[in-house]
Amino acid sequence: MMKNSRRDFLQKLAASAMTMPVLSSYGAFSKLDLYPPSYQGPTLRVALMGLGGYASRVAAAMQDCKRAKITGLISGTPSKIKDWRAKYDIPEKNCYNYENFDNVKDNPDIDAVYVITPNALHHEHVIRVAQAGKHAICEKPMAINAKEGQDMVDACAKANVKLLVGYRMHFEPKTLEVVRMRTEGELGNIKFFQGLCGFRIGDPNQWRLDKALAGGGALMDIGIYAINGARYMVGEEPVWVTAQETKTDNVKFKEGVDETILFQLGFPSGALASCLSTYNMNYLDRFFLNGENGFAELQPSTGYGPIKGRTNKGELSQPHITHQTLQMDEMAGIILDDNKPIVPVDGLEGLKDLKIIDAIYQACATGNRQELQL
Repeated sequence: MMKNSRRDFLQKLAASAMTMPVLSSYGAFSKLDLYPPSYQGPTLRVALMGLGGYASRVAAAMQDCKRAKITGLISGTPSKIKDWRAKYDIPEKNCYNYENFDNVKDNPDIDAVYVITPNALHHEHVIRVAQAGKHAICEKPMAINAKEGQDMVDACAKANVKLLVGYRMHFEPKTLEVVRMRTEGELGNIKFFQGLCGFRIGDPNQWRLDKALAGGGALMDIGIYAINGARYMVGEEPVWVTAQETKTDNVKFKEGVDETILFQLGFPSGALASCLSTYNMNYLDRFFLNGENGFAELQPSTGYGPIKGRTNKGELSQPHITHQTLQMDEMAGIILDDNKPIVPVDGLEGLKDLKIIDAIYQACATGNRQELQL
């Protein structure tokens, strides 16, 4: 992302005014500022694929959306379909399993499918959604490597459908205020970013610790926030990466499942990023951005909220709104109105993160600095 003038930045805001819940100064706003209670405009009709814990969170948040609603369900578990149908009043004709969901192509009640299945399944599921002619929203990480990610981008382009990635932080008000400050030069030239992302993972048998389903370990699940955050906080694309992996539990964290990775990113301006991704330490959820004229800190920085932040000018006061509610209303605007978000959430954005993840794993394996071309 290149630095823009205040005028350019505000023009972007104006272009997305229908969905961006922000004032020109990112000041105080309420949920009602998104859309009036009587909003009658076009609505994005979404089928949720993979009815696990995070899908439950998304579904609950979508009950407050003005522009997006759940109209379909896709699951391999009939009992979940039954329970969700009753809870969200979904007609049986809009419910599918993993074998027959290609039939959504003939269902006018569904505009987009939100893929919330394990990481390794995203590739197949998104491509099938695209081939069915529906827009795809894919939970992060978009895939388990850049090659698969490129396949997904290409499939959606060929089908002329949009591919969006569930980067909920790209719409979070305090995060966007820091982006605004950096973009408008209030922090001066950016020198350093630190991203700390981690928690102690529980059940050793869960899919997130299965390489075949997760594609890796902590880096794929939580470290991606620091990767992505470094890019939109610094406002540049990194050109090199170094990384070091440590592992203390070879039983829980088997071969190919990372426990803790430290990684460093270098940017064209000379700015540096130092990040930690781990499944073995709690209380790690902090972004820190340092510039010649100021700083910004978010802690917690990526949790479900509320996000808390401060800068050299004082505390950030933007109110908390459920992240997934904002995300889905904003994504409705992107899909239905071709709105352009301040921080991209498209498939190319997801692909850049996957290229960095590939390079981090390669740096850990070889001990060598990896050059990046994003």
